[in-house]
Amino acid sequence: MKTSNILVLIIVLLYINASTEWPTHTVCKEDNLEIHYKSCDPQQDFAFSIDHCSDITTHTFNVRAAIVLRHSIKELYVKFDLIVNGKTIFTYSETLCEPGLSKLIFCGKKKGEHLYYEGPVTLGIKEIPQGDYTISAKLTNEDHVTVACADFTVKNYLDY
Repeated sequence: MKTSNILVLIIVLLYINASTEWPTHTVCKEDNLEIHYKSCDPQQDFAFSIDHCSDITTHTFNVRAAIVLRHSIKELYVKFDLIVNGKTIFTYSETLCEPGLSKLIFCGKKKGEHLYYEGPVTLGIKEIPQGDYTISAKLTNEDHVTVACADFTVKNYLDY
């Protein structure tokens, strides 16, 4: 009996080590709009959700995001790439945290701390472009180490 339990445990551990991808999570799926994401950090997944897909086009919508920090964030930078058919067609980057400039409440959090944000987000867009595309998002700290990253898949068939 003990040998079979140990064998099952070894198989599970080997499977976990062999798996290098996180599952795809559904952010929302309503009518003709779907948004999914997958962590692109092989060492960490995170939680992200919004109330309703349709809220995204109202300029401001509520999100919830949670992660346990693997790296401290004295400085935090975000970079977004819009990818269509495997080609990056638009890149946007911004500084979110730096000494004397903290746009977010979690600036200055330390490694191991739990980061949780629940509140409004404004994208500044009037509509989500139609089609299938990927938005790659990456947060890095002052040491250029990845704090979090994800690839968001958007499928929009809404006719505005």
